[in-house]
Amino acid sequence: MRDVLIGGEWVRGEAAPAVVNSPWSGETVAEVSMASPEQVSEAVARASAAFAWTRTAPAAQRADTLLGAADGIRRRRAEFVETLVAEGGKPHRSAVVEVDRAISTLTWAAEEAKRFTGDLTRLDANEGMNGRLGLVRRFPLGVVAGITPFNFPLNLVCHKVGPALAAGNAIVVKPATSTPLSALMLGEVLIESGAGDSISVIPCSNEDAQGAVVDPRVAKLSFTGSTEVGWKLKVLVPRKRVTLELGGNAAVIVEPDADLDRAADRISYGGFYQAGQSCISVQRVFVAAPVYRDLLDRLVPRVEALVVGDPSDPATDVGPLIDGAALDRVDAWVREALEVGATALCGAERRDPCYAPTVLVETRPDMKVSCLEVFGPVVTVEPYRTFEEALALVNDSQYGLQAGLFTSDIRRVFLAHRELRVGGVIHDDVPSFRADQMPYGGVKDSGYGREGVRSAMLEMSEERLLVLGGLPL
Repeated sequence: MRDVLIGGEWVRGEAAPAVVNSPWSGETVAEVSMASPEQVSEAVARASAAFAWTRTAPAAQRADTLLGAADGIRRRRAEFVETLVAEGGKPHRSAVVEVDRAISTLTWAAEEAKRFTGDLTRLDANEGMNGRLGLVRRFPLGVVAGITPFNFPLNLVCHKVGPALAAGNAIVVKPATSTPLSALMLGEVLIESGAGDSISVIPCSNEDAQGAVVDPRVAKLSFTGSTEVGWKLKVLVPRKRVTLELGGNAAVIVEPDADLDRAADRISYGGFYQAGQSCISVQRVFVAAPVYRDLLDRLVPRVEALVVGDPSDPATDVGPLIDGAALDRVDAWVREALEVGATALCGAERRDPCYAPTVLVETRPDMKVSCLEVFGPVVTVEPYRTFEEALALVNDSQYGLQAGLFTSDIRRVFLAHRELRVGGVIHDDVPSFRADQMPYGGVKDSGYGREGVRSAMLEMSEERLLVLGGLPL
Protein backbone atom coordinates (compact mmCIF):
# COMPACT_ATOMS: atom_id res chain seq x y z
CA MET A 1 0.00 0.00 0.00
CA ARG A 2 1.43 3.38 -1.05
CA ASP A 3 0.94 6.18 1.48
CA VAL A 4 0.08 9.80 0.75
CA LEU A 5 2.53 12.68 1.22
CA ILE A 6 1.21 15.46 3.45
CA GLY A 7 3.50 18.37 4.20
CA GLY A 8 6.66 16.34 3.70
CA GLU A 9 5.46 13.35 5.78
CA TRP A 10 4.20 9.98 4.57
CA VAL A 11 0.93 8.95 6.20
CA ARG A 12 -1.73 6.33 5.55
CA GLY A 13 -4.76 7.72 3.76
CA GLU A 14 -8.00 7.59 5.72
CA ALA A 15 -10.34 7.12 2.75
CA ALA A 16 -10.91 3.80 0.99
CA PRO A 17 -7.79 2.87 -0.99
CA ALA A 18 -7.69 2.90 -4.79
CA VAL A 19 -6.44 0.11 -7.02
CA VAL A 20 -4.13 1.03 -9.89
CA ASN A 21 -4.61 -1.39 -12.78
CA SER A 22 -2.47 -1.85 -15.87
CA PRO A 23 -4.37 -0.58 -18.93
CA TRP A 24 -2.61 -3.29 -20.94
CA SER A 25 -3.08 -6.42 -18.85
CA GLY A 26 -5.75 -5.35 -16.41
CA GLU A 27 -3.60 -6.69 -13.58
CA THR A 28 -3.25 -4.80 -10.31
CA VAL A 29 -0.10 -2.68 -10.28
CA ALA A 30 -0.49 -1.25 -6.78
CA GLU A 31 -2.90 -0.18 -4.09
CA VAL A 32 -2.72 3.47 -3.12
CA SER A 33 -3.95 5.25 -0.02
CA MET A 34 -6.56 7.91 -0.64
CA ALA A 35 -6.65 11.07 1.43
CA SER A 36 -9.81 11.93 3.32
CA PRO A 37 -11.34 15.43 3.21
CA GLU A 38 -9.72 16.11 6.58
CA GLN A 39 -6.32 15.08 5.23
CA VAL A 40 -6.78 17.29 2.17
CA SER A 41 -7.42 20.19 4.53
CA GLU A 42 -4.36 19.22 6.56
CA ALA A 43 -2.20 19.25 3.43
CA VAL A 44 -3.37 22.78 2.67
CA ALA A 45 -2.68 23.82 6.27
CA ARG A 46 0.84 22.39 6.14
CA ALA A 47 1.50 24.14 2.85
CA SER A 48 0.20 27.42 4.24
CA ALA A 49 2.57 27.12 7.20
CA ALA A 50 5.47 26.18 4.90
CA PHE A 51 4.94 29.32 2.85
CA ALA A 52 6.32 31.33 5.78
CA TRP A 53 9.78 30.04 4.86
CA THR A 54 9.47 29.20 1.15
CA ARG A 55 8.66 32.81 0.28
CA THR A 56 11.95 34.05 1.72
CA ALA A 57 14.14 31.05 0.85
CA PRO A 58 17.27 32.14 -1.06
CA ALA A 59 17.29 31.53 -4.79
CA ALA A 60 20.27 29.20 -4.40
CA GLN A 61 18.34 27.03 -1.95
CA ARG A 62 15.32 26.79 -4.25
CA ALA A 63 17.58 25.90 -7.17
CA ASP A 64 19.47 23.27 -5.18
CA THR A 65 16.22 21.57 -4.16
CA LEU A 66 15.04 21.37 -7.76
CA LEU A 67 18.41 20.22 -9.09
CA GLY A 68 18.49 17.58 -6.38
CA ALA A 69 15.08 16.35 -7.48
CA ALA A 70 16.21 16.24 -11.10
CA ASP A 71 19.21 14.16 -10.03
CA GLY A 72 16.91 11.91 -8.00
CA ILE A 73 14.81 11.16 -11.08
CA ARG A 74 17.98 10.57 -13.08
CA ARG A 75 19.27 8.04 -10.54
CA ARG A 76 15.94 6.18 -10.60
CA ARG A 77 15.37 6.64 -14.32
CA ALA A 78 14.69 2.97 -15.08
CA GLU A 79 12.24 2.70 -12.17
CA PHE A 80 10.33 5.78 -13.32
CA VAL A 81 10.15 4.40 -16.87
CA GLU A 82 8.79 1.07 -15.64
CA THR A 83 6.22 2.86 -13.49
CA LEU A 84 4.94 4.97 -16.39
CA VAL A 85 4.59 1.86 -18.55
CA ALA A 86 2.80 -0.09 -15.81
CA GLU A 87 0.34 2.49 -14.49
CA GLY A 88 -0.56 4.34 -17.69
CA GLY A 89 0.16 1.89 -20.51
CA LYS A 90 2.64 4.36 -21.96
CA PRO A 91 4.90 2.72 -24.58
CA HIS A 92 8.42 2.20 -23.28
CA ARG A 93 10.08 4.60 -25.72
CA SER A 94 7.56 7.33 -24.85
CA ALA A 95 8.10 6.69 -21.14
CA VAL A 96 11.83 7.23 -21.61
CA VAL A 97 11.12 10.55 -23.29
CA GLU A 98 8.78 11.65 -20.51
CA VAL A 99 11.26 10.83 -17.76
CA ASP A 100 14.02 12.74 -19.55
CA ARG A 101 11.68 15.69 -20.06
CA ALA A 102 10.81 15.67 -16.36
CA ILE A 103 14.50 15.96 -15.55
CA SER A 104 14.73 18.85 -18.02
CA THR A 105 11.65 20.59 -16.58
CA LEU A 106 13.03 20.59 -13.04
CA THR A 107 16.45 21.70 -14.31
CA TRP A 108 14.87 24.63 -16.15
CA ALA A 109 12.95 25.52 -13.00
CA ALA A 110 16.20 25.52 -11.01
CA GLU A 111 17.81 27.84 -13.55
CA GLU A 112 14.82 30.20 -13.56
CA ALA A 113 14.84 30.30 -9.75
CA LYS A 114 18.26 31.96 -9.96
CA ARG A 115 17.22 34.72 -12.34
CA PHE A 116 13.55 35.32 -11.48
CA THR A 117 13.54 39.03 -10.76
CA GLY A 118 11.81 42.30 -11.69
CA ASP A 119 12.31 45.61 -13.47
CA LEU A 120 13.48 49.16 -12.89
CA THR A 121 11.32 52.01 -14.21
CA ARG A 122 12.65 55.55 -14.67
CA LEU A 123 9.83 57.60 -13.18
CA ASP A 124 11.84 60.77 -13.73
CA ALA A 125 10.86 60.46 -17.37
CA ASN A 126 7.83 62.54 -16.29
CA GLU A 127 8.28 66.20 -15.43
CA GLY A 128 8.30 66.94 -11.72
CA MET A 129 9.41 63.45 -10.75
CA ASN A 130 13.12 64.02 -10.52
CA GLY A 131 14.88 61.55 -8.27
CA ARG A 132 12.10 58.94 -8.40
CA LEU A 133 12.73 55.37 -9.43
CA GLY A 134 10.23 52.50 -9.66
CA LEU A 135 11.40 49.06 -8.56
CA VAL A 136 9.07 46.22 -9.59
CA ARG A 137 9.68 42.81 -8.02
CA ARG A 138 7.75 39.56 -8.23
CA PHE A 139 6.64 37.78 -5.08
CA PRO A 140 5.14 34.27 -4.69
CA LEU A 141 1.38 33.96 -4.24
CA GLY A 142 1.27 31.36 -1.46
CA VAL A 143 -0.24 27.89 -1.69
CA VAL A 144 -0.70 26.40 -5.17
CA ALA A 145 -3.16 23.56 -5.80
CA GLY A 146 -1.97 21.49 -8.76
CA ILE A 147 -4.35 19.00 -10.38
CA THR A 148 -2.84 16.77 -13.06
CA PRO A 149 -4.11 14.22 -15.64
CA PHE A 150 -3.28 10.60 -16.40
CA ASN A 151 -1.57 10.98 -19.76
CA PHE A 152 1.72 12.54 -18.62
CA PRO A 153 1.66 11.66 -14.92
CA LEU A 154 5.27 12.64 -14.22
CA ASN A 155 6.22 15.57 -16.42
CA LEU A 156 2.94 17.44 -16.02
CA VAL A 157 3.35 17.18 -12.25
CA CYS A 158 6.85 18.61 -12.68
CA HIS A 159 5.28 21.48 -14.64
CA LYS A 160 3.27 22.36 -11.52
CA VAL A 161 5.85 21.59 -8.84
CA GLY A 162 8.96 23.01 -10.51
CA PRO A 163 7.65 26.55 -11.17
CA ALA A 164 5.77 26.67 -7.84
CA LEU A 165 8.87 25.91 -5.78
CA ALA A 166 11.15 28.00 -7.99
CA ALA A 167 8.95 31.05 -7.43
CA GLY A 168 8.81 30.49 -3.65
CA ASN A 169 5.38 28.91 -3.24
CA ALA A 170 4.28 25.74 -1.47
CA ILE A 171 2.22 23.24 -3.45
CA VAL A 172 -0.40 20.53 -2.94
CA VAL A 173 -0.60 18.09 -5.88
CA LYS A 174 -3.64 15.96 -6.67
CA PRO A 175 -2.53 13.39 -9.29
CA ALA A 176 -4.92 11.43 -11.48
CA THR A 177 -6.40 8.52 -9.54
CA SER A 178 -5.59 6.09 -12.35
CA THR A 179 -1.89 7.07 -12.50
CA PRO A 180 -0.70 8.33 -9.08
CA LEU A 181 2.45 6.23 -8.68
CA SER A 182 4.96 8.36 -10.59
CA ALA A 183 3.75 11.50 -8.75
CA LEU A 184 4.30 9.76 -5.41
CA MET A 185 7.78 8.73 -6.54
CA LEU A 186 8.45 12.35 -7.45
CA GLY A 187 7.39 13.27 -3.92
CA GLU A 188 10.05 10.88 -2.62
CA VAL A 189 12.85 12.52 -4.57
CA LEU A 190 11.63 16.00 -3.62
CA ILE A 191 11.73 15.13 0.07
CA GLU A 192 15.21 13.67 -0.36
CA SER A 193 16.34 16.88 -2.07
CA GLY A 194 15.10 19.15 0.73
CA ALA A 195 11.60 20.27 -0.29
CA GLY A 196 10.43 19.63 3.28
CA ASP A 197 6.84 20.47 4.15
CA SER A 198 6.41 22.64 1.04
CA ILE A 199 5.24 19.62 -0.95
CA SER A 200 2.19 17.37 -0.60
CA VAL A 201 1.07 14.66 -3.03
CA ILE A 202 -2.44 13.53 -2.13
CA PRO A 203 -4.32 11.01 -4.23
CA CYS A 204 -7.97 11.66 -3.44
CA SER A 205 -11.39 11.70 -5.07
CA ASN A 206 -12.31 14.54 -7.41
CA GLU A 207 -14.97 15.65 -4.93
CA ASP A 208 -12.48 15.83 -2.08
CA ALA A 209 -9.99 17.71 -4.28
CA GLN A 210 -12.58 20.47 -4.62
CA GLY A 211 -12.06 21.11 -0.93
CA ALA A 212 -8.52 22.25 -1.68
CA VAL A 213 -9.63 24.29 -4.69
CA VAL A 214 -12.14 26.35 -2.70
CA ASP A 215 -10.04 26.54 0.48
CA PRO A 216 -9.32 30.25 1.15
CA ARG A 217 -5.75 29.36 2.10
CA VAL A 218 -5.10 28.28 -1.52
CA ALA A 219 -4.06 31.25 -3.63
CA LYS A 220 -3.67 29.62 -7.02
CA LEU A 221 -5.20 26.71 -8.96
CA SER A 222 -3.20 25.15 -11.77
CA PHE A 223 -5.36 22.56 -13.55
CA THR A 224 -4.57 20.29 -16.48
CA GLY A 225 -7.36 18.02 -17.59
CA SER A 226 -10.75 17.90 -19.28
CA THR A 227 -12.53 20.99 -20.52
CA GLU A 228 -15.70 20.19 -18.59
CA VAL A 229 -13.98 19.78 -15.23
CA GLY A 230 -11.64 22.72 -15.71
CA TRP A 231 -14.35 25.28 -16.33
CA LYS A 232 -16.46 23.82 -13.52
CA LEU A 233 -13.61 24.41 -11.07
CA LYS A 234 -13.10 27.94 -12.40
CA VAL A 235 -16.74 28.76 -11.61
CA LEU A 236 -16.17 27.66 -8.02
CA VAL A 237 -13.31 30.16 -7.50
CA PRO A 238 -14.03 33.24 -9.63
CA ARG A 239 -11.66 35.45 -7.60
CA LYS A 240 -8.66 33.13 -7.48
CA ARG A 241 -5.70 32.98 -9.80
CA VAL A 242 -6.38 30.06 -12.13
CA THR A 243 -4.49 28.47 -15.00
CA LEU A 244 -6.45 26.00 -17.14
CA GLU A 245 -4.77 23.65 -19.61
CA LEU A 246 -7.71 21.87 -21.21
CA GLY A 247 -8.67 19.93 -24.32
CA GLY A 248 -8.15 20.38 -28.02
CA ASN A 249 -8.66 18.98 -31.51
CA ALA A 250 -5.37 20.21 -32.88
CA ALA A 251 -5.03 20.90 -36.59
CA VAL A 252 -2.26 20.77 -39.18
CA ILE A 253 -2.10 22.66 -42.49
CA VAL A 254 -0.01 21.18 -45.32
CA GLU A 255 0.74 23.63 -48.14
CA PRO A 256 1.70 22.66 -51.73
CA ASP A 257 5.34 23.67 -51.16
CA ALA A 258 5.71 21.50 -48.04
CA ASP A 259 8.13 18.62 -47.71
CA LEU A 260 5.46 15.93 -47.92
CA ASP A 261 7.65 13.14 -46.58
CA ARG A 262 8.49 15.19 -43.49
CA ALA A 263 4.84 16.15 -43.05
CA ALA A 264 3.75 12.51 -43.29
CA ASP A 265 6.46 11.44 -40.84
CA ARG A 266 5.49 14.02 -38.28
CA ILE A 267 1.72 13.53 -38.65
CA SER A 268 2.11 9.76 -38.25
CA TYR A 269 3.90 10.50 -35.01
CA GLY A 270 1.81 13.41 -33.74
CA GLY A 271 -1.53 11.75 -34.30
CA PHE A 272 -0.75 8.49 -32.55
CA TYR A 273 1.83 8.93 -29.79
CA GLN A 274 0.33 8.24 -26.38
CA ALA A 275 -2.44 6.47 -28.36
CA GLY A 276 -3.70 9.93 -29.27
CA GLN A 277 -4.37 10.68 -25.61
CA SER A 278 -2.77 14.10 -25.66
CA CYS A 279 -4.45 17.50 -25.88
CA ILE A 280 -2.04 18.50 -28.68
CA SER A 281 -2.09 15.24 -30.62
CA VAL A 282 -2.88 15.74 -34.30
CA GLN A 283 -6.60 15.28 -34.91
CA ARG A 284 -7.46 17.36 -37.98
CA VAL A 285 -5.23 17.59 -41.07
CA PHE A 286 -6.00 20.05 -43.86
CA VAL A 287 -4.05 19.52 -47.08
CA ALA A 288 -3.87 21.75 -50.16
CA ALA A 289 -5.91 20.08 -52.91
CA PRO A 290 -3.03 19.74 -55.43
CA VAL A 291 -1.02 17.59 -52.98
CA TYR A 292 -3.87 15.97 -51.07
CA ARG A 293 -3.58 12.54 -52.68
CA ASP A 294 0.22 12.64 -52.55
CA LEU A 295 0.16 13.33 -48.82
CA LEU A 296 -2.29 10.48 -48.20
CA ASP A 297 -0.15 8.10 -50.27
CA ARG A 298 2.74 8.89 -47.94
CA LEU A 299 0.80 9.06 -44.68
CA VAL A 300 -1.32 5.91 -44.74
CA PRO A 301 1.57 3.41 -45.14
CA ARG A 302 3.38 5.10 -42.28
CA VAL A 303 0.34 4.82 -40.03
CA GLU A 304 -0.23 1.20 -41.02
CA ALA A 305 3.40 0.45 -40.09
CA LEU A 306 2.97 1.65 -36.50
CA VAL A 307 3.41 -1.15 -33.98
CA VAL A 308 0.38 -1.56 -31.74
CA GLY A 309 0.47 -3.61 -28.56
CA ASP A 310 2.40 -4.31 -25.38
CA PRO A 311 3.71 -1.00 -23.97
CA SER A 312 6.65 -2.75 -22.30
CA ASP A 313 8.01 -3.76 -25.72
CA PRO A 314 10.52 -1.11 -26.88
CA ALA A 315 9.27 -1.62 -30.46
CA THR A 316 5.70 -0.54 -29.62
CA ASP A 317 4.50 2.80 -31.00
CA VAL A 318 0.86 2.75 -29.87
CA GLY A 319 -0.21 1.25 -26.57
CA PRO A 320 -3.62 0.79 -24.92
CA LEU A 321 -6.14 3.46 -24.10
CA ILE A 322 -6.37 4.27 -20.43
CA ASP A 323 -9.53 2.23 -19.80
CA GLY A 324 -12.49 0.49 -21.37
CA ALA A 325 -14.69 3.58 -21.30
CA ALA A 326 -12.18 5.50 -23.40
CA LEU A 327 -11.96 2.62 -25.86
CA ASP A 328 -15.75 2.40 -26.13
CA ARG A 329 -16.03 6.14 -26.79
CA VAL A 330 -13.39 6.22 -29.54
CA ASP A 331 -14.90 3.18 -31.24
CA ALA A 332 -18.41 4.65 -31.08
CA TRP A 333 -17.34 7.98 -32.56
CA VAL A 334 -15.49 6.33 -35.45
CA ARG A 335 -18.40 4.00 -36.22
CA GLU A 336 -20.78 6.96 -36.09
CA ALA A 337 -18.63 8.86 -38.61
CA LEU A 338 -18.46 5.85 -40.95
CA GLU A 339 -22.23 5.40 -40.80
CA VAL A 340 -22.85 8.94 -42.06
CA GLY A 341 -20.34 9.07 -44.89
CA ALA A 342 -16.74 9.04 -43.67
CA THR A 343 -14.23 6.54 -45.09
CA ALA A 344 -11.46 4.81 -43.17
CA LEU A 345 -8.21 4.43 -45.10
CA CYS A 346 -6.74 2.35 -42.27
CA GLY A 347 -7.61 1.27 -38.76
CA ALA A 348 -11.15 1.81 -37.51
CA GLU A 349 -11.09 -1.35 -35.46
CA ARG A 350 -10.74 -2.36 -31.83
CA ARG A 351 -7.76 -4.39 -30.75
CA ASP A 352 -8.68 -4.48 -27.09
CA PRO A 353 -7.28 -2.86 -25.02
CA CYS A 354 -5.91 -0.84 -27.96
CA TYR A 355 -7.50 0.90 -30.91
CA ALA A 356 -5.92 0.59 -34.34
CA PRO A 357 -4.39 3.86 -35.62
CA THR A 358 -7.07 5.32 -37.86
CA VAL A 359 -7.08 7.74 -40.79
CA LEU A 360 -10.48 9.03 -41.85
CA VAL A 361 -11.37 11.00 -44.98
CA GLU A 362 -14.63 12.44 -46.34
CA THR A 363 -15.53 13.68 -42.89
CA ARG A 364 -17.68 16.70 -42.05
CA PRO A 365 -16.97 19.46 -39.53
CA ASP A 366 -20.02 18.47 -37.47
CA MET A 367 -18.86 14.89 -36.89
CA LYS A 368 -17.62 14.19 -33.37
CA VAL A 369 -14.28 12.98 -34.76
CA SER A 370 -13.83 16.50 -36.14
CA CYS A 371 -15.51 18.96 -33.81
CA LEU A 372 -14.88 17.32 -30.43
CA GLU A 373 -11.74 16.02 -28.79
CA VAL A 374 -11.32 12.35 -29.76
CA PHE A 375 -8.45 11.77 -27.32
CA GLY A 376 -7.61 8.59 -29.19
CA PRO A 377 -5.58 7.40 -32.20
CA VAL A 378 -7.81 8.94 -34.87
CA VAL A 379 -6.84 11.53 -37.52
CA THR A 380 -9.08 13.12 -40.15
CA VAL A 381 -7.57 14.37 -43.44
CA GLU A 382 -9.42 16.75 -45.73
CA PRO A 383 -8.47 18.95 -48.74
CA TYR A 384 -8.72 22.73 -49.05
CA ARG A 385 -8.53 25.11 -51.99
CA THR A 386 -6.99 28.31 -50.62
CA PHE A 387 -4.77 29.14 -47.69
CA GLU A 388 -7.42 31.48 -46.32
CA GLU A 389 -9.89 28.57 -46.37
CA ALA A 390 -7.39 26.43 -44.44
CA LEU A 391 -7.03 29.10 -41.76
CA ALA A 392 -10.82 29.32 -41.45
CA LEU A 393 -11.08 25.52 -41.13
CA VAL A 394 -8.55 25.49 -38.29
CA ASN A 395 -10.39 28.29 -36.51
CA ASP A 396 -13.75 26.53 -36.92
CA SER A 397 -13.38 24.87 -33.53
CA GLN A 398 -14.37 25.48 -29.95
CA TYR A 399 -10.75 24.74 -29.05
CA GLY A 400 -7.53 26.64 -29.65
CA LEU A 401 -4.43 25.07 -28.15
CA GLN A 402 -1.78 24.68 -30.87
CA ALA A 403 -1.67 24.28 -34.64
CA GLY A 404 0.96 23.05 -37.08
CA LEU A 405 1.90 24.47 -40.48
CA PHE A 406 4.06 22.88 -43.17
CA THR A 407 5.20 25.47 -45.72
CA SER A 408 8.37 27.22 -46.87
CA ASP A 409 6.53 30.53 -47.45
CA ILE A 410 7.50 32.71 -44.48
CA ARG A 411 4.77 35.22 -45.34
CA ARG A 412 2.15 32.56 -44.82
CA VAL A 413 3.81 31.53 -41.57
CA PHE A 414 3.39 35.07 -40.22
CA LEU A 415 -0.15 35.28 -41.60
CA ALA A 416 -1.05 32.08 -39.78
CA HIS A 417 0.54 33.41 -36.61
CA ARG A 418 -1.67 36.49 -36.85
CA GLU A 419 -4.92 34.82 -37.89
CA LEU A 420 -5.07 31.47 -36.12
CA ARG A 421 -6.89 31.63 -32.78
CA VAL A 422 -4.61 29.26 -30.93
CA GLY A 423 -2.05 29.53 -28.16
CA GLY A 424 0.83 28.49 -30.39
CA VAL A 425 1.63 28.00 -34.09
CA ILE A 426 4.31 25.40 -34.85
CA HIS A 427 6.06 25.92 -38.19
CA ASP A 428 7.36 22.91 -40.13
CA ASP A 429 6.01 20.54 -37.50
CA VAL A 430 2.88 19.23 -35.84
CA PRO A 431 1.06 20.90 -32.93
CA SER A 432 2.29 18.06 -30.73
CA PHE A 433 5.69 19.78 -30.48
CA ARG A 434 6.44 21.14 -27.04
CA ALA A 435 9.68 22.27 -25.44
CA ASP A 436 9.29 22.44 -21.68
CA GLN A 437 10.67 25.97 -21.37
CA MET A 438 8.41 27.55 -23.99
CA PRO A 439 5.13 29.33 -23.16
CA TYR A 440 2.33 26.80 -23.53
CA GLY A 441 -1.42 27.17 -23.31
CA GLY A 442 -4.58 27.81 -25.25
CA VAL A 443 -7.58 30.02 -25.91
CA LYS A 444 -11.32 29.43 -26.21
CA ASP A 445 -12.32 26.12 -24.60
CA SER A 446 -8.69 25.05 -24.43
CA GLY A 447 -8.33 27.25 -21.36
CA TYR A 448 -6.24 30.26 -20.49
CA GLY A 449 -3.03 31.19 -18.77
CA ARG A 450 0.34 29.79 -19.74
CA GLU A 451 2.64 27.05 -18.57
CA GLY A 452 6.23 26.43 -19.54
CA VAL A 453 8.56 27.01 -16.63
CA ARG A 454 9.04 30.78 -16.67
CA SER A 455 5.50 31.46 -17.86
CA ALA A 456 4.12 29.34 -15.02
CA MET A 457 6.30 31.18 -12.53
CA LEU A 458 4.78 34.46 -13.72
CA GLU A 459 1.32 32.95 -13.23
CA MET A 460 2.29 31.80 -9.71
CA SER A 461 3.61 35.19 -8.58
CA GLU A 462 2.52 38.83 -8.50
CA GLU A 463 4.15 42.15 -9.21
CA ARG A 464 4.72 44.59 -6.39
CA LEU A 465 5.92 48.14 -6.94
CA LEU A 466 8.32 50.12 -4.75
CA VAL A 467 8.74 53.81 -5.57
CA LEU A 468 12.01 55.29 -4.32
CA GLY A 469 12.49 59.03 -4.02
CA GLY A 470 15.29 61.51 -3.53
CA LEU A 471 17.76 59.57 -5.61
CA PRO A 472 20.62 61.11 -7.60
CA LEU A 473 19.54 59.67 -10.94
